[in-house]
Amino acid sequence: MHCGKNSIGENAVISENVVLGYPSRQRLGETDFPGAVIGRNAVVRSGTIVYCDVTAGDDFSTGHNVVIREHTVIGNGVSIGTNSIIEGNTRIGNGVNMQSLVYIPTGVTIEDDVFIGPNAVLTNDPYPPHGGKDLKGPVIRKGASIGANVTILPGVVIGEGSLVAAGAVVTHDVPPHTLAVGAPARFRDLPAGANR
Repeated sequence: MHCGKNSIGENAVISENVVLGYPSRQRLGETDFPGAVIGRNAVVRSGTIVYCDVTAGDDFSTGHNVVIREHTVIGNGVSIGTNSIIEGNTRIGNGVNMQSLVYIPTGVTIEDDVFIGPNAVLTNDPYPPHGGKDLKGPVIRKGASIGANVTILPGVVIGEGSLVAAGAVVTHDVPPHTLAVGAPARFRDLPAGANR
């Protein structure tokens, strides 16, 4: 199903039961609005819903049942795993690998070459259920790796090249090239061979 004016690049594979350009609340009732832009060589699997005003670069891929909300910009070579949700107003760089069941709220920035493991949850509301003007998503800097089942609190910056161990709850900024482990996360030197 296609809503709005979508643009699909060469050699893109769009499976059955994909919705492109789904109208945001602001676009409801409009008949002529920008849809989604999907780059070349994309693979968008069944059950995926990409809202209007989303741009995804070349070599983009989704697993099944992915939701990508409005005003999200995604770079080249990005993979988003099955049942992941991106709530919109998000910037995702090039070469990002996001595993299944990842939750990304509004206002998040993910830089290039980031890995996010399965069931990772990023948050943007310091005092839920707030929903007001103080929402602030985390920032994941270039080359950082986020393990499975990690929770990252609002506004936290994960430094360049850092590694957040599986199951960590990150409540403070992680310095560059640092290991964060535990709940709440404590910082250690990266183990030998952990640099990518």
